[in-house]
Amino acid sequence: MSNKSIGMVGLGRMGANMARRLHRKGLEVTVYNRHTEKATDLAKETGMHAAESLEALVQALPSRRIVWLMLPAGEATQSHIDSILPLLNRGDILINGANAFYEDSIAQSKKVEAAGVNYVDAGVSGGVWGLQEGYALMVGGSQEAVTQVTPFLEALAPGTDKGWLHCGPVGSGHFVKMVHNGIEYGMMQALAEGFAILQGKTEFGLDLAKVAEMWRYGSVVRSWLLDLTADTLAKDQVLADIAPVVADSGEGLWTAQAALALKIPAPV
Repeated sequence: MSNKSIGMVGLGRMGANMARRLHRKGLEVTVYNRHTEKATDLAKETGMHAAESLEALVQALPSRRIVWLMLPAGEATQSHIDSILPLLNRGDILINGANAFYEDSIAQSKKVEAAGVNYVDAGVSGGVWGLQEGYALMVGGSQEAVTQVTPFLEALAPGTDKGWLHCGPVGSGHFVKMVHNGIEYGMMQALAEGFAILQGKTEFGLDLAKVAEMWRYGSVVRSWLLDLTADTLAKDQVLADIAPVVADSGEGLWTAQAALALKIPAPV
């Protein structure tokens, strides 16, 4: 009988909504956040169990524990791994859902698996819309570990047989997510450049919102990113309050570096 209980550590916009979706799908979710009020508020809202510490979270889970870390990549994730690993038993499963560099995930897995704990790297896409639409999940790890966490992947994905993939061994999930984000940034840049050109042709008086809305249907450039663009332009075609740059999450750079290492042209 498969395990239907999971611990979710990290209740930012992604982690909290993922916990909500799992709960709505009938799975047992115990939540923990460093700022404990987030966990207690979510528990009051949903009826989930809130743990006041990592120790309490681990104790609340049944044998063959499954813990999903949904934290910022880097120090936040590493410190939580260091704290929770001594609390876990052989055969437990630790899932890293951060937007992490895949080589870091491989290095982390060696320490985790040396302690007898299974390590799964999971790239997650879907943003704040994933609660309703479902998430895309790119997963790396052993077949045994991924089989154990499949009920949770199926619940989070748009469907049990779509929107999630066991990509391969540890590191492959975060590698696929890295390239996914690199593609996303290229698509966003193309949309921004295209609408800037349309806006610049002032003598035509183009209505950018209407162009974007029209492109959503039948066009070869229709996409979720275009849907979001159309929604934004319908509210404001000038976008004066939006900065012309975005913060670097690292994944665009990592994708470019991977292309260089593999000697694959990737000018976009």
